[in-house]
Amino acid sequence: MSESAIEITNLIYTYAELLDAGDLDGVAGLFAHGRICGVENGPPETVFTGSDGVRRMYEMATRLYDDGTPKTRHNTSNVQLHIDEAQGTARSSSYYCVTQATPELPLQVIVTGHYKDTFHRLDGAWWFDTRTMFVDQVGDVSHHLKF
Repeated sequence: MSESAIEITNLIYTYAELLDAGDLDGVAGLFAHGRICGVENGPPETVFTGSDGVRRMYEMATRLYDDGTPKTRHNTSNVQLHIDEAQGTARSSSYYCVTQATPELPLQVIVTGHYKDTFHRLDGAWWFDTRTMFVDQVGDVSHHLKF
């Protein structure tokens, strides 16, 4: 695996790790030069740009518990990378499966879906450019989302 492939894969996994730790500032920082689209080709209100926009999105949507975490595990798999070293760009697709257990909710899968991501290299480091989230299956997300 190339150095770029390792860096991009680590970026994808770091997103999940930070989110599960409840580190919303850390998650937002991954998008300092990018954005999250909640809907592919969606209206402007579904696009969250830069660290501030992404932080706002997670603050608005994610329920955090007394320990500061959402009590979730975002498991990412089936990562497929396509890197253009010369252009300093990349794209990927991957699956996600989110499990959750709270004092009121027994351990279960609450949502599955997939991501379509693009990346760009800036000053030698890889950054998220755009993450588009797709929900494929939904279970009980009432303990995870605020709405």
